[in-house]
Amino acid sequence: MAQNTNTQALSDAGVSIWLDDLSRERMDSGSLQELIDTRNVVGVTTNPSIFQAAISGRSEYDADIARLAGEGKDVDGIVEVLTTDDVRRASDLFSGVHAASHGFDGRVSIEVDPRLAHETEKTIEQAEHLYEVVGRDNVMIKIPATEAGLPAITAVIGAGISVNVTLIFSVERYQAVIDAYLAGLEQAAKAGRDLSTIHSVASFFVSRVDSEIDARLEALGTEEATALRGQAGVANAQAAFGEYLDAFGGSRFEALKAQGANVQRALWASTGVKNTEYSDTMYVDNLVADPTVNTMPEKTLEAAADHGRAAEALNAEIAASAVALLERVAAVGVDLADVFAVLESEGVEKFEKAWNELLETVSSSVESTRA
Repeated sequence: MAQNTNTQALSDAGVSIWLDDLSRERMDSGSLQELIDTRNVVGVTTNPSIFQAAISGRSEYDADIARLAGEGKDVDGIVEVLTTDDVRRASDLFSGVHAASHGFDGRVSIEVDPRLAHETEKTIEQAEHLYEVVGRDNVMIKIPATEAGLPAITAVIGAGISVNVTLIFSVERYQAVIDAYLAGLEQAAKAGRDLSTIHSVASFFVSRVDSEIDARLEALGTEEATALRGQAGVANAQAAFGEYLDAFGGSRFEALKAQGANVQRALWASTGVKNTEYSDTMYVDNLVADPTVNTMPEKTLEAAADHGRAAEALNAEIAASAVALLERVAAVGVDLADVFAVLESEGVEKFEKAWNELLETVSSSVESTRA
């Protein structure tokens, strides 16, 4: 099968396309393999919402749920088996990509229990546990970029485990994430670990920023405010890439690079456009840079394949212009610090809600097997 021209162009420009979805049905049907073959998909990200959607109401998991319940596993244990089995299987599917890209791609991410988002030590413990359970070198453990998550990121990287840092909304928090990664690499180096085997991405959420800021701009109602709608999400991500350029072109990383360390790539997450007034590929076309990752839901991926048109590659000048736009947003009356605090809180709550719904679904399925 031939790759799509538009997705190939993104790949050639240094953008790794990861699918923001995973399910047993997608693997059984060959859908995931087809996206690998025709849409340049070189990785997968998952989260509690994705697993909740994959398992709830799907018959593919019923037999395993009944078997595991019969073996005496509790609901949490059953969910762990179902999710890690799917991630392990997907990891095997991407093993060739992982080897060919020297570990940069062919990655499959699985997130720590979202109920641990504010507990550092328990996050570290579960990250290490999930890594051992999945048992694949190309797995990435997702850790949220909460205040409690930052030291956990350092510890897990220091232990030699690759990490996908999730739920990043502000440039300031992104700076802290980069620092946590570099500190983890420094710990790993002191422990004598091979830095070349450690990889990380920093998942910077995009569309949710526009949704929150647009609502505030509309509430302000001035002509100057409403003229800024639909621009902050892209600008926020572009400004973050400026921080990437500074950090990974600086002396602190250069010392680690000399020991084999890899950059922590920016990953654009939440790239499905929520406002139908906007182009459905705006969070793909305007965030092209080498190297980056764009993790897309299938609808966005297909839109990019059909009519995506990549804009100029991100650079320091574009990043500076993006910072200026964010300053304009703040100047019209939007409290950006509050925006990012709200989005982080809501992000954690949404994942907790999805996880609890998944536990309830599996619990109901277990009860039905005993009826």
